[in-house]
Formats: sequence, structure tokens, C-alpha cells
Amino acid sequence: MLDIILDTLIDLLKIIPFLFVAFLIMEYFEHSLSKKKDILKNKKVGPIVGSLLGVIPQCGFSVMATNLFSSRVITIGTLIAIYLSTSDEMLPILITNKVSFKLILIILLIKIIIGIIFGYIIDFFWKKKETKDFSICDDDHCHCEKGIFKSSLIHTLKISSYILITTFLLNTLIYYLGEDTISKILLKNNFFGPFLASLVGLIPNCSASIILTELYLSKVITTGMLIGGLLTGSGIGLLVLFKVNKDKKENFFILISIYLIGVLVGIIFDLLKISF
Repeated sequence: MLDIILDTLIDLLKIIPFLFVAFLIMEYFEHSLSKKKDILKNKKVGPIVGSLLGVIPQCGFSVMATNLFSSRVITIGTLIAIYLSTSDEMLPILITNKVSFKLILIILLIKIIIGIIFGYIIDFFWKKKETKDFSICDDDHCHCEKGIFKSSLIHTLKISSYILITTFLLNTLIYYLGEDTISKILLKNNFFGPFLASLVGLIPNCSASIILTELYLSKVITTGMLIGGLLTGSGIGLLVLFKVNKDKKENFFILISIYLIGVLVGIIFDLLKISF
């Protein structure tokens, strides 16, 4: 139990700086810009920048992007691009196992390219009209007029407490379920492999990317299963999305889109027998 508590606290400490910065940015736009809609939704470069930022190790940028999206600072395509390219714990595991730089670069480029492509596709077809901008200040009743630093800290503490509880529950579940059980579910050369691997990737916890990467290095799962699972693995970004974004239909659209993209890409890789 002590290990579970320590892992939960470590996971939270990694995220807090990103949360605080995200809330600072959100409040700056809410308080300093009167015509936010005209300048914040840049569909021309958003998915590219998002994919490049998302590939940075750990899931901090996915959490930051989630908060920015909830306040409509970035587009839905940019958010999904970040989710798809998020590396979480994959990169540290590959480096620790002394995997060749070429393989690491290939995996990162695949995630970046897929993030960019689908980010633009979703932005192009996403025709939903906005009603009113979501204001986290109004929602949390934190008296933001007293200063953005203080209110950003309040927002960060509130979301952090939510993450702390849910991450603890997930860590406990994964600990007692065991990685061996998950490994048995992900059978190599199984047609449903990409479906299962992408589902595992959706687990809002860094353990998902660790399990998938280690199973791939042990030759338990295929390249398609690895890519599918890593594409859906956005760390706790999705967890925060369902907390901060009030449009639940929108949240489920994002969740299902990411899952289907992971499955689709995974199946294509396996059908073409792509491996590295």
C-alpha cells in the first residue's frame, strides 16, 4: 500500500506545474482579452504545434492542453493531436532498455505524423457551433478578480485533489489486478489485439504505456498493438477532460475518436506486417 501511495504522489507532483501554467494561461485570456474567439483558434498550425509538444516525455502537456481546450484556447483538433502524440512513460522505458535511437525516432515520428493528420481532419470536419465560452472562474467561484496567480493556485489545488483520488484508485486497481493478467489479455497475433491494446492505452495512468512498451520489448505484442496502444495513451489527460469540460457529448466524441484512430492504425500496421 505504501508503494501505491508513493506512486500516486509522484504522479501528481509531475502534473502540478503543468496544471498551474495552464490555469495561468487560461485566466490571462479570460481577463485580458475581450475578443478571444478571434485569435485563439488557429487551425492552421495548432495540430502541428500540438503534436510536437505532446511527444515530450510525461503526460504534462496533455493535461495542460485539456485545460486550455476546456476554456476554448485551443481547437479540438489540436487537443486530439496532443493526445495522439503524447509519449507518457514510453520514452523513458525505451531509453532505459537501451533501444536504438533509430527505433525511438521512428515511433516518435509515427505518433507526431498521425497526430498532425488526424488533428487537421477533425478540425476540418468539426462544425459544432460554440454557444458561450466556458469560464472556469465562474464555475469554481474562486473570486478570480483578486489576481490570476491566487486563483490559478486555487484551480490547481482543486483539480489536483481530484487527480489524487482517482489516480490512487487506479494505481490500487492495477496493483491488485497485476501486469501479468493484462499481459495474458494481450495475445500476440490475435486479430483483436489492436482493439485490446488501444483499450489498455486509454487507462488514464502511466502504467498503461509502461506495460505496452515492456510487452513489445519482450515480443509479447505486435508493432501494430504497440502503436495502437500508445496512440490512445494520453496519460491522465482524458481523466482531466471529463472533470473540467462540461460538454460530456464532446468528451465522449474525443474519447471514441482517439480509440478508433488507435485501433485503425494498429490494424493497418498488423495487416501490412510492419515491424521494427
